Amino acid sequence: MSGLPMLPTVLTDVAGSVANIIFSFLATWHAFRLTRLKPDNFLWGYLFYVTLAIAAFSVSRAGGHIAREFLYAADKGGLWAQLSPYSGGFNTLCMIAVSSVMLFYHKGVQSYEAIEKEAARLKQSEIRLAATAKELRELNLGLEDMVEQRAAELSKSEKKFRHLFSASKDIVFFSGTNNALIEMNPAGYEALGYAPEEMAGLTLADIFHEADEVQSFNRSLNEDGFVRDYETEFRRKDKSLLYVLISATALYNEAGEIVGAEGIAKDLTRLKTVMEQLASSEKMASVGQMAAGIAHEINTPLGIILGYAQLMMDDFEEGSEPYQNLVVIERQTKASRKIVADLLKYSRQSGSIRQSVHLNEIVSDALAVTEHSLGLNHVQVQRELCVDLPPVMGDPEKLCQVVVNLINNASHAMEDQGGGLLQVRTCLELGDRFGIIEVQDSGHGIPSHIKARIFDPFFTTKPVGKGTGLGLSVSYGIMKEHGGTIEIESPVRSISRAQGEIKKGLGTLFRLRLPLATETDLQEGKAPRDIFPLADNQKG
Repeated sequence: MSGLPMLPTVLTDVAGSVANIIFSFLATWHAFRLTRLKPDNFLWGYLFYVTLAIAAFSVSRAGGHIAREFLYAADKGGLWAQLSPYSGGFNTLCMIAVSSVMLFYHKGVQSYEAIEKEAARLKQSEIRLAATAKELRELNLGLEDMVEQRAAELSKSEKKFRHLFSASKDIVFFSGTNNALIEMNPAGYEALGYAPEEMAGLTLADIFHEADEVQSFNRSLNEDGFVRDYETEFRRKDKSLLYVLISATALYNEAGEIVGAEGIAKDLTRLKTVMEQLASSEKMASVGQMAAGIAHEINTPLGIILGYAQLMMDDFEEGSEPYQNLVVIERQTKASRKIVADLLKYSRQSGSIRQSVHLNEIVSDALAVTEHSLGLNHVQVQRELCVDLPPVMGDPEKLCQVVVNLINNASHAMEDQGGGLLQVRTCLELGDRFGIIEVQDSGHGIPSHIKARIFDPFFTTKPVGKGTGLGLSVSYGIMKEHGGTIEIESPVRSISRAQGEIKKGLGTLFRLRLPLATETDLQEGKAPRDIFPLADNQKG
């Protein structure tokens, strides 16, 4: 075969083979760059391997063509005849590789698309998850804000409750199972006379005066779930009684069982006392009006009887029977006129002298007036007078009359036991705003069933002819007129015993409370009389 006519074909074959090699490597290089830019892209990886297989096929095919042309040009056609089978086999393998890659392209694309779809689904899931997480975070923040707000509201509510609990002037208490007292506010401790540490172990039975009152209280809780306006008496630590009005609500557990109660007890002791005093005052006013009318009507005929009896006594000799009868008439008429005078004194609405008075002076004057009768009744007197006691404003005559009445009553209370001990004290009380006079005897005391009546007009436990029953009523009116009070305690919780050999009974204590004179009172009133200071515990 001549080489010249084949030259264009050879050149074309060689040039095409070289170009094929170059372009296949460029394609492989470009595919490699794409895989480096997006390593996670399946398609770019697949393209790289396809171009790599094509490049191998190009090298084998084009290299074989170039080698054949050069061997033929060098007249080495026999050598090519020996190499051509190997070149053809390599070309076949490269073609098989290319075909295999291309054959599985579709499957790979499907797998990739499935992977992409799954990736997209996962991405959407991630987006939704992120959105859900965001919502949860926002919800959590909202819940935290709500919890903080609720906690703040609860804290505020608790502070309000604690303030009301602590500041309330009423008794607020909480009880648990078996009527045990769990908690009580400061007003409750003060009213009942207990310290907070003393409440441990106390029950409702310890503060209710009567045991059946506790049963009635629990019965109302069990039946109605509440107690409303329940009037009863609390027993203080010192055994004195406190009149209260209770309202309570039952406390339940999760099973709906009553496990305790919360209640408020309002102290009505002072209100009850005021109401009783008001009733007594109204009673005394009406009785006083009646007494004044009766006294005026009786006084005139008694004066006539007394006058005629005294005139008739001049007509008879002393010692004669008619004369003695007239003496009896005169004596009884005078006694009747004294009763009438007491009635008039009780009903008299005259004003009082207002001047500064020392309570120690009032006590001294009253003891001087009653000294003789106290001695006859074998009553020993113990004085406990405050030295620097400020004066009060009042009528010294009327105030002395009150103390004399109390001393006489004390003396009569100890008369049937052959004497006793009379204690008279003065002191300051209630924030140094009131002056106090106390008259205490060691007699038999006053029975509880008549204690509420002792200030009633004409009420007396003395035998007929021993008294009119007006002394304490008059004393009550005088103290009220002076803006003071008169209180009674019987039996007395403690009696100081200056002389152990004196036999003492239950005893009775009367307490007079009078407001101290202010600077204005002292400037407007009269100056007090000079008195000598008395030593403490001076005996008389």
